[in-house]
Amino acid sequence: MSFSVVVQTQDFDVSHELAELRRGDARVGAVCSFVGTVRERNEGAAVSSMELEHYPGMTETSIQAILEQARERFDIYAARVIHRVGLLQPLEQIVLVAVTSAHRGMSFQACEFIMDYLKTQAPFWKKEVTPEGARWVDARVSDDQALARWGIEAHNAA
Repeated sequence: MSFSVVVQTQDFDVSHELAELRRGDARVGAVCSFVGTVRERNEGAAVSSMELEHYPGMTETSIQAILEQARERFDIYAARVIHRVGLLQPLEQIVLVAVTSAHRGMSFQACEFIMDYLKTQAPFWKKEVTPEGARWVDARVSDDQALARWGIEAHNAA
């Protein structure tokens, strides 16, 4: 599995994915994972659903580049990103980022780096449905700031 990216509409099983990521690699002493889910509220408004769009091919290539940067920056053995697209409801899983390494520090840092990068650089477009109607979700200044701490400048937020 090594360094893999999947963009899909169907849900994922976190336990299964973590087991696959570390399968047969006795060097692994740490597995760190992050699961992002759809919130029922965002920016003060109720969210009844979220729709994620992407450019097939371009999205996977972009995320694979993120994983390659993580491999260069951190002493990690494997990483996996699963990102869902399509129509999602509150409580549903959106994204899984999972990383293995010998020690927890590298796994935690790499996982956080990958997620920070995903939030600002991966080509996804999110539309939320609220009682006031549908709205596109803009990049946040805090996401750009999170990426900046890794020495990467982003100017996505308005």
